[in-house]
Amino acid sequence: MARSLTPANIVQEVVYLNGAGRNTFERPYGLAWLLQLAAELKEFDDPQARQWSATLRPLEQTVTTRIAEWLPKLQHPIRVGEHNNTAFSMGLMLDYARVTGNTAFGKIVESRARDYYLKDRNCPLAYEPSGEDFLSPCLAEADVVRRILPSAEFARWLTDFLPRVELEPTLVSDVTDGKAYHLAGLNLSRAWMLEGIVSKLPAADARRKPFTTLAAKLRVTGLDAIKGEHYEGGHWLGSFAVYLVSGRGL
Repeated sequence: MARSLTPANIVQEVVYLNGAGRNTFERPYGLAWLLQLAAELKEFDDPQARQWSATLRPLEQTVTTRIAEWLPKLQHPIRVGEHNNTAFSMGLMLDYARVTGNTAFGKIVESRARDYYLKDRNCPLAYEPSGEDFLSPCLAEADVVRRILPSAEFARWLTDFLPRVELEPTLVSDVTDGKAYHLAGLNLSRAWMLEGIVSKLPAADARRKPFTTLAAKLRVTGLDAIKGEHYEGGHWLGSFAVYLVSGRGL
């Protein structure tokens, strides 16, 4: 961390991000994870972490500016199960805004989430997953909406949006295929999204128990799929596992 998060390095990251033709670079997935790093450093009560947080700030500000310029122009949400999915990234962005107190940025993200998702009904969960998904478009949407609605209102919205939640853990047919390996990550992200949904449901809601049971089943399968000998999954599944087991999204 100390070797990577230096002022000189971050200056070059900003230069690279602002380079010609890079307006779509890592948008929104990588940019959202960068903001998650910024949020974690803000919460880390440690002298070196505070130094890293200050060092990262120019890149953090460049990223929030880029997203704030992009979202108002994005006429429709991106409903895929890979990097371009807007719902997942907007969830990370909202959490960042709330952790750091970036109210203006948070308002932009929340406003667009309301525009994109609050009128949605009957999400076709039965159509999932696509063959290379590591995110669930339906669950990711529910997981971001639970961040912006009061509990009772969210429960009503969820009834209309996901009348039924029936799914099974996914298995990887070829661990040497980087795209096929995405399905291992799907179990992990589905688990944390279900946990996020449960966290906002009223205490008496009948869906809490089956959703929690399903999340636990997905967690076990997802964590079992992390095999260090396969770079195709090992280079990114660890971040998904840590996000899940630490309850970061909650």
